[in-house]
Amino acid sequence: MSSLRQRTLWRVMLLLVVGTSLLALYNYHDSRHEITEIYDAHLAQNARLLQGVMSLPVEEGSRTSLYQAFNDALSQAGRHRVGHPYESKLAFQVWDDAGTRLVNTPSAPVLTPLPVTPGFSEIVVDGQCWRGFVLPVPARHWVIWVGEREDVRFDLIDRIVRHTLFPFLIGSLALALLVWAAIGWGLQPLQNMANVIRARHAQSLEPLQLVPLPSELEPMQAAINRLLAQIDDLLRREHRFIADAAHEMRTPLAILRLHAQNAEAATSEAERQKALGFLIGAVDRLTRVVNQLLTLARLEPRLGQRVDTPIDLGEVVTETLAELTPWILERGQEPSLQLDEGDHLATVDAGVLGIALQNLVANAVEHSPPGGRICVSLQQRGGQLELSVEDEGPGIEEASLTRVFERFYSRNSPNGAGLGLSIVAAIVERLGGQVRLENRAEGGLAAILSIPLASAGGAS
Repeated sequence: MSSLRQRTLWRVMLLLVVGTSLLALYNYHDSRHEITEIYDAHLAQNARLLQGVMSLPVEEGSRTSLYQAFNDALSQAGRHRVGHPYESKLAFQVWDDAGTRLVNTPSAPVLTPLPVTPGFSEIVVDGQCWRGFVLPVPARHWVIWVGEREDVRFDLIDRIVRHTLFPFLIGSLALALLVWAAIGWGLQPLQNMANVIRARHAQSLEPLQLVPLPSELEPMQAAINRLLAQIDDLLRREHRFIADAAHEMRTPLAILRLHAQNAEAATSEAERQKALGFLIGAVDRLTRVVNQLLTLARLEPRLGQRVDTPIDLGEVVTETLAELTPWILERGQEPSLQLDEGDHLATVDAGVLGIALQNLVANAVEHSPPGGRICVSLQQRGGQLELSVEDEGPGIEEASLTRVFERFYSRNSPNGAGLGLSIVAAIVERLGGQVRLENRAEGGLAAILSIPLASAGGAS
């Protein structure tokens, strides 16, 4: 693809040439029309001047001498050094009623038949086109004809066109150079931006700060800075994920190695089985850590996506709990669901909310005794939808109610990865809601997730 300067220049020059050519064509036709009008006016004026001169009061005997003097003077047209070559191309003649030519220029064409219609007309004589004006003089019984060859007119028009066309061509080339320079000057801020970006280090993610900047380039700079911020955020998440994974998996891997060594060094079958049991438990814990880390890695990009269509939270909660029910029953616990009547619409990502609910339920199952109830409820309260997950476990000491949302904080639980509630907190923060933990008076813990109801405009 050609450069912006070339693309702009060709289009500007094309518009300029087309526009100027149309103007030149219009001026050509207009000039030709005006020149024709001027020449016609001169023909009519000359005919009336000739009528006036020939109508001077002269004795009848002297009138023949007057006509002869006219003819002698006109015969010198185009021959005398004081004059113009075009004189021979201008002609006039006068006839009487009998068709006798009284006065005529030597260059006048022989007109057969004689014109009698007053006004302007065009005739061709001996291959030459003449433009003539006929002026009858009834009082004198004369017919005056004044004409000129049309090549005189065309010669003048051609001269005007030539004298106009050459400066136009030269001016267009000069104008193209000026437009090229002007476009280059106008695109200089864009070139400066390109130079700055080209000179930046590949690892540099600092925002662009080009000042002064034309208003047309401000959205481009803002978009580039937004992209740089997104890339920086993505790299930070990647680095944090790698650090978290390395931090959390280092200890389980060491424990796995220790249990494997114990099983290898066991001196009895009982010791070997005990070591293998510890090894299987450590593998299960490491599996949960890996699953939570993968969930976190898949979840973070989705948290930045915008959702415009409201969803029915009741359906999401019902489907998620139905998927978890076989697992809950296998753990020897009893799930239950309570939904208030009415709409449960919220502008959230159904998949993201499902992950939050899964983590809350998994946390409740992990801390509930066998035979305990896991109660999930959804209700409206004060313009909010409250999703509650209650268990019958030991609860949490007050000092740890907020710390459990930190990454890898598992309150010394042998089976916890310390990521479940931190994932829930990240989800709720991006959804514009809140999450809190409360110890129940009858025992156990309640995790309450509050999400704003969908607005009337969003639900329509």
